[in-house]
Amino acid sequence: MSEKPTIVLVHGFWGGAAHWAKVIPILVRKGYDVHAVENPLTSLADDAERTRKMIAAQKGPVLLVGHSYGGAVITEAGNHDNVVGLVYIAAFAPDAGESAGSVAARQQSVAAANLSVDDDQYLWIKQDKFHESFCQDLTPEEGLVMGVTQKAPLLGTFSNNVTVPAWKSKPSWYQISSEDRMLPPEIQQWMSARMNPKKTITLKSSHASLASKPNEVAALIDEAAIATSKARLVA
Repeated sequence: MSEKPTIVLVHGFWGGAAHWAKVIPILVRKGYDVHAVENPLTSLADDAERTRKMIAAQKGPVLLVGHSYGGAVITEAGNHDNVVGLVYIAAFAPDAGESAGSVAARQQSVAAANLSVDDDQYLWIKQDKFHESFCQDLTPEEGLVMGVTQKAPLLGTFSNNVTVPAWKSKPSWYQISSEDRMLPPEIQQWMSARMNPKKTITLKSSHASLASKPNEVAALIDEAAIATSKARLVA
């Protein structure tokens, strides 16, 4: 079989690369070379450029995996020649001219009232509301740590439009979180349907499915990686 792709993980708002902490060891045990981007969350252009640099630093094919807003990032950065596939984990998948904000405006999230903008225009989840908003299926202690260590995006990042969506030209996979309080499951279903992915799965999980359902998330990533390897072998 063709060589396994390198897996590049891209986090979303209100967290960093460590949000993938439970998925990474599973993928490494399966024999993958895994890297996780640490995005500045200052603009889609900045985050996509940071992700492109990570892609370019790898030798050979790359499978991009994005969680939440990280889906918008891989949509923008995934046109890189090295990228062989895209995996969306409860993630935004905007079309050309759409932003995460315009997609989210289709339906208000359950946790919308728990967001707060500070004087410097950073958007936070209220710390005492983080567990119930973002990761209600994790333990209170895990939710506490995520809330205390959250990485807030600049509010303007929400309105940055995707230019050329990579999912229109690269094979994709999508995981829907049915109990998501941050990105409504109905919006996830709508985005997934129009992408026509190779496979869509639904997990009974919060927005933080990468932390609450790491085995299932890693299995989807592995399946996507195997499929891209087989496709390259046939080609």
